[in-house]
Amino acid sequence: MTLQECAKVTLDAIPSMSLIVVVIGGILGGIFTATEASAIAVVYSLVLSFCYRSLKISDLPNIFLNTAKMASIVIFMLGTSSIMSWVMAFTQIPGMIADGLLSLTDNPIIILLIINLVLLFIGTFMDPTPAVLIFTPIFLPICMNLGMDPVQFGILLVFNLSLGTITPPVGPILFTGCRVSGISIDSVVKTLLPFFLVIFMVLMMVTYIPAVSMAIPQMMGLVN
Repeated sequence: MTLQECAKVTLDAIPSMSLIVVVIGGILGGIFTATEASAIAVVYSLVLSFCYRSLKISDLPNIFLNTAKMASIVIFMLGTSSIMSWVMAFTQIPGMIADGLLSLTDNPIIILLIINLVLLFIGTFMDPTPAVLIFTPIFLPICMNLGMDPVQFGILLVFNLSLGTITPPVGPILFTGCRVSGISIDSVVKTLLPFFLVIFMVLMMVTYIPAVSMAIPQMMGLVN
């Protein structure tokens, strides 16, 4: 590409790349919530599609239909995970997990490893939002007694549960991505296995090396 072509492509891409600024800036600026930001992103993308002339009015009905299909898959999985959350809360399984965990060992390394394994397992079946509400009161006191900062625990918790969004059997992000691309779950999971290994290594670093998750908050003066 010539320098002139590069400049033209860059200028054409600026409106699309500005979507990140609009969404993140609006959330951090308090203009709209994270949930409202998703709607803003859709409207912004729709307007850009017409500006770039990559979309026509006649395309909208088919787009709405495909959107409804994809959303129904995610909503069904979220509904199922909500039922799972209620069952776990009703049967007091989280409390049993905490009691069993403390009765197994008093080694901090082993306890943190078990917490990670439990959260990884829970994340594959349960949506992150109810999982955070259920397991934070259980595992946070245990981790704080081991000397872990609440910020580090929060990153640890979200990291584990986020992995569940890209792993079967629930994996809403994984299923949505496969639906959009038209690729089977089996082929995608096989390709992702090496990445899962790297992600797990990073998770262990977050768990056992506080500086990995605490360096930036400390530099910004948010924590001691």
